[in-house]
Amino acid sequence: METPSINITKSSGERVKFSLAKLKASLKRTGADEHTVDQIIDKVKDELYPDISTKEIYNRAFALLKKKKRVLASKYKLKKAIYELGPTGFPFERFIGAILKYSGYTVEIDTVLNGQCVTHEIDVLAHKNGETTVIECKFHSEEGLKCNVKIPLYIHSRYTDVKAYWNSNPKNNSKLTKGWVVTNTRFTEDAIQYGQCANLYLLSWDYPKNDGLKDRIDRLGLYPITVSTLLSRREKQFLLSRDIVLCRELIGDVFYLDHLGISELRKQNILNEIQMLCRH
Repeated sequence: METPSINITKSSGERVKFSLAKLKASLKRTGADEHTVDQIIDKVKDELYPDISTKEIYNRAFALLKKKKRVLASKYKLKKAIYELGPTGFPFERFIGAILKYSGYTVEIDTVLNGQCVTHEIDVLAHKNGETTVIECKFHSEEGLKCNVKIPLYIHSRYTDVKAYWNSNPKNNSKLTKGWVVTNTRFTEDAIQYGQCANLYLLSWDYPKNDGLKDRIDRLGLYPITVSTLLSRREKQFLLSRDIVLCRELIGDVFYLDHLGISELRKQNILNEIQMLCRH
């Protein structure tokens, strides 16, 4: 089935192109089969109307996918689910720490380290194979915001200060060798250019290519609790306030669902959804 671009008329009268191929690719990334994807594309095409927004198109595709298979819809809404970790950045820091933990790191969250000049609050400190990594997380609760070059410039200066003190301190049994900047959105081109030049590792939604945040989450099956299509917003906020950030953490702490007064049947449906997500 061919999925060309189609014209959409905005309220201004402007005709813009919407790529059905991109919509199809986003649906296929969830693991949906070709037949299901084609059915959704056909349905969306039939329901298009003048002045429809791109967001509305994607929301409709999500609703149709959810009817087919909830677990696929959960994967489809991953990007939005990460925004829902806000409004503060702390759950996002814990989420990044959890991804590193499942990648073999020993992790500390929200620590204070001495620098050669001043002290610094560090979002995530990760240790592995005798090396230590300083990780700063930049969380945006609004879509479309990017991390510009000022962010890695600032983080690099802090990292350099901490590194100078850390590696001169004989009490530390590891070498501080790496600095990271992690965001849930994207970096500007000059931010990436500076990161490469300064040997600062940048991790965003889709950078580095094939190893961005989305790729790591899918690969490890480490989905945030906010990805659930069955939990309400209030229930998700309750779990986040109890430091339950990952779906797989809820599997080990089911009693939190009892605290929320969730019925046995609904609890089982939630756990089934989560367990299917965590398989990879």
